[in-house]
Amino acid sequence: MRSIKTTCAYCGVGCGIKASVTGKRSVTIEGDVDHPANRGSLCSKGTHLGETVGLEGRLLLPMIGGEPVSWDQATTEVASRMKTCIDEHGPDSVAFYVSGQLLTEDYYIANKLMKGFVGSSNIDTNSRLCMASAVAAHNRAFGEDIVPCTYEDLDHADVILLVGSNTAWCHPVIWQRIEKAREENGTKLVVIDPRRTETAERADLHISVEPDGDVALFDALLAASDLDHAKVAETCEVPEGFWDSRSPDHGIDPQLFAELTQMVAGSQNLITLFSQGANQSRCGTDKGNAIINLHLATGHINRRGAGPFSITGQPNAMGGREVGGLANMLACHMGFSDEERSAVGEFWQTDRISQDMGLKAVDMFEAVHRGDIKFIWVMATNPAVSMPNASRVREALERCETVVISEVLEDTDTGRLAHIKLPALGWGEKDGTVTNSERVVSHQRALFPAPGEARADWRIMVDVARAMGFEAAFDFDTPASVFREYCAMTAISAARGRKLDMTHWADCSDDEYEAMEPFRWGGDHPLAAGYPTRSGKAKLIPVSAPERRPLPDAFPMRLNTARYRDQWHTMTRTGYSPRLAHHRREPLVEVHHDDALALGIADGDLAKVATKHGSSLYRAQLSAGQQRGTLCVPMHWTDITASAGRTGKLSSDDTDPFSGQPGFKDAPAFLESVVPAWRGFLVSRINVETAPETFLGEYWVKSRVEGGWLYELAGMQELDFASLLPVGALSEVSFPSKGMQRFAVCDEGGVLDAALFITRNGDLPARDWVAKQLGEPLEDLPALLAGRPRVAGPDRGAIVCVCHDIGTFEIEDAIAGGANTLPAIGRSCRAGNNCGSCRPELARMLESAVQEIKEAAE
Repeated sequence: MRSIKTTCAYCGVGCGIKASVTGKRSVTIEGDVDHPANRGSLCSKGTHLGETVGLEGRLLLPMIGGEPVSWDQATTEVASRMKTCIDEHGPDSVAFYVSGQLLTEDYYIANKLMKGFVGSSNIDTNSRLCMASAVAAHNRAFGEDIVPCTYEDLDHADVILLVGSNTAWCHPVIWQRIEKAREENGTKLVVIDPRRTETAERADLHISVEPDGDVALFDALLAASDLDHAKVAETCEVPEGFWDSRSPDHGIDPQLFAELTQMVAGSQNLITLFSQGANQSRCGTDKGNAIINLHLATGHINRRGAGPFSITGQPNAMGGREVGGLANMLACHMGFSDEERSAVGEFWQTDRISQDMGLKAVDMFEAVHRGDIKFIWVMATNPAVSMPNASRVREALERCETVVISEVLEDTDTGRLAHIKLPALGWGEKDGTVTNSERVVSHQRALFPAPGEARADWRIMVDVARAMGFEAAFDFDTPASVFREYCAMTAISAARGRKLDMTHWADCSDDEYEAMEPFRWGGDHPLAAGYPTRSGKAKLIPVSAPERRPLPDAFPMRLNTARYRDQWHTMTRTGYSPRLAHHRREPLVEVHHDDALALGIADGDLAKVATKHGSSLYRAQLSAGQQRGTLCVPMHWTDITASAGRTGKLSSDDTDPFSGQPGFKDAPAFLESVVPAWRGFLVSRINVETAPETFLGEYWVKSRVEGGWLYELAGMQELDFASLLPVGALSEVSFPSKGMQRFAVCDEGGVLDAALFITRNGDLPARDWVAKQLGEPLEDLPALLAGRPRVAGPDRGAIVCVCHDIGTFEIEDAIAGGANTLPAIGRSCRAGNNCGSCRPELARMLESAVQEIKEAAE
């Protein structure tokens, strides 16, 4: 067994991992106690990475038109199609759409090839969907895309504002750090979010702003601050009339605003963490600058424990920004001035350097739809699901002459529209670097050899570039050689006063690269010595709250989108983990109780959510945490995992005017109840065919269980239910008067292959015990068809702590046994002891138990 230090595949926290390879495709995972980002902690997703390294569903061979080909054929075809497109229609007829899942070396090659040698800036990244507004805000205020904080600053803050971030779920390791600061230092926590999320429940103060109300709130906080304007002018450029234009209107309860103002005014060290809830907005850049304005004016920046802190969503969103993965920048934080273009062209030794900014993501796919872009190469992302107004994106890809994907999975929503599929390495196979939210560069190392004919993304692009005739400029043979060139290139930015400077790594050997320990570029507070602007000062940016747009009669509610605790993006990795499926097996639409009552929707009913772009089906969850008149749905489900749960097809494609980032968080919507004729579930050892032509009912959702899959089903029309089952020895029980049918299928050896339970007006048995019978000899058919064992074992209840597989009843027993604090619950049954993302739910259970005891005493 060999142990390898690497970096997590998921969010921008950038946790270090110590991976011990235990077999050909098996590994045990633990946190790296030496890594500065997590100091040994991991969230549930990182903890269970070992469940996602198998080869099921992998794309292992290059494919053209659905047929396997050699790499030489695939490389030649991609290069030929791209070159022909450029020759016939110009460089802007080609586009790359890349991803924060790429390593920095991959990103660098993609950017160099596109902007330096294709000669177009039509390369954008899915980071446009999550962090582009923060980038624009940084550039406007600081003169460079700089995050001026580190995680250590959280340890020293006395007030932390969380804006648009359900941190307990989305960045659990950061949440642990915040919890520790509150416990040890008395740090106060304020959550600013329209929803009362799990994070908001644990806050000292929750400010439930209206959607897009953040700009007005932070502008009002600035207006209410006691400031020395002359002192502010010493470090900031202040536009004429700036102070007079600050509005005191905040739109929240006056008492809440007074409490918030007092906390901010009384703080010695203030940190504001902001994430997707702030960025994914048609005014996201102004939100970022409103936050930054407050910190600049009050001096809460450039010192320990203070600053505006943008938390990135993906593992290498920051690395992609460094090397120019966004359409509006060149590499190394460079822009498109003649002088900068000349410097970049000279470094790359090319006269084909792109002339100006390219198309940002939404505009890029519109250009594909119009036919202006005729060749698009999609790498490590799934825009047919994740883009807003995703059905139009699908139409665009269907129309496109050439769609190439570099992908790890054979079947994805975007892959179904591709002409050429190139098998890429996945996490555990790739070797390269990533940069996290606090500017720490870490090495992501390979644990396993490349499966099949999969190749590194940088290698795939290098081979294509060479086939296009650019051999000399793409003379790379290792990721270290790519990294060295990138680091050398940062001399261009450093010479122009920018903070991004990695030239000390430009001459590293392959051995030094392999041995790389995590390091942070720019130091802890890179702006403390001055700003990379002409004046050396930061800039206060005038911001304005957006006008509140009235809702149309047809769409009287506001739709928000969110992430789930244990899933990641479109579940192409986490969807293969049985443990991570426990928390949310279906996509839920969260709706306030009063709205649900008015619409005749009960908890657990099916409901249709519609916007002007389309409709999707969800399971309803009634929630007091939702504002009245608002809905919230998850981003994760795709056509591969559900029949009608896609959220991207609903989201607005309105964009921020400065960043081009879509406004996912506020779309006019309609909600109505859906009453199926029948409901059911299927457990199966095989992945039931879910191609578009296969009909499993109007509603189906699949999730992973040990040894197979679980499908939740519902339909409006009767089906031949037995036809949904695999071939084998079939047993059936039916009670027509109760509208119930139940089936079991075994293989020749009597092992259970599948079981199907259907009802028209009754209840269904619990899924967990039935699912556990998959792959086991069926010794008690009546018990199986009853959906429960003859002798019931201990019921653990619904799983709450995924990390340690602890159920509701086990936690209740611990509380009943005297565990009256969260640490006590952890000591008693281990729940909440790892990533901490379940602690808000544990706290609710504890508070409920205390309230029951109190009521009983009265």
